[in-house]
Order: sequence, then C-alpha cells, then structure tokens
Amino acid sequence: MFQKEEFRKDLLGYFDEFKKVITTEDNEWVVKGFIDIYKNIYTISLDTKVISKIIELMLFPSILKFASEHNYKVLPAQHQNHYPDITLITEDDEKIAVDLKSTYYKNKNSVNGFTLGSFTGYFRNRTSTKKYLVSLQ
Repeated sequence: MFQKEEFRKDLLGYFDEFKKVITTEDNEWVVKGFIDIYKNIYTISLDTKVISKIIELMLFPSILKFASEHNYKVLPAQHQNHYPDITLITEDDEKIAVDLKSTYYKNKNSVNGFTLGSFTGYFRNRTSTKKYLVSLQ
C-alpha cells in the first residue's frame, strides 16, 4: 500500500540531487542560454514557461533514477500542457501526479507565487478557450 508520508520523505531526500543538476555550488543557474546549429548563443528569457521546461528536461533523468530506486513506473505526459507532467505508478498501480513548477525571487527572502491549476474545466475540456488560472501568493 502506498504511504504518502514515506513518498514525501523519499522525494525530499532527493532534492539535493535535483539541485545539483540545475545549479552550481555557488547557486548559479547552470543553463545560461541556447545554442543553434550555427553556434549562435541566445540567452534565456525570464519567462517562467521557458525556465520550467528547461528544468523539466534537466531533471527528467534524476526523476527516472528516483523512480527506479523506489520501484515506480514512469509515465510522462503524452501531450504539451497535459496534467501532470509525470505520473509515477506504484507496484500496487496507485498513481502519483508529479507536476513541476517554477517561480522567481521577489527579493532575497521571498518568492513570487505560482499557478497550481485550472479550475474552470480546461483539463476536462481541452477545446475550451476559457483558461482562468488560480495563483497563490
């Protein structure tokens, strides 16, 4: 049987590994830009959608390692903007939704809020043009 608190403890225990993937020892972001086939370098914008996708791609191998060590099957989202980003499936076929989020510091001691989900039916009716999101501050 799936134990939520044990999963939480295991995942939190992996955060140092996740941090090593995306930051240097000086807490600098390891990705500074994109390079194209002509060797032109483009700096990363501050758009959290871009940053979130980069983090997701960088962390995916570590998430696979975590899943393997804890005997979870991994099911990535089949389409862009589908919730969750990743589903972990236990040996008992219980599903754990993993949705990666990013935000930014407002100042040294405070981060901005981030969107947790859509509550007007977008995930149920993907053809809808209504996409009201709720953000926690």
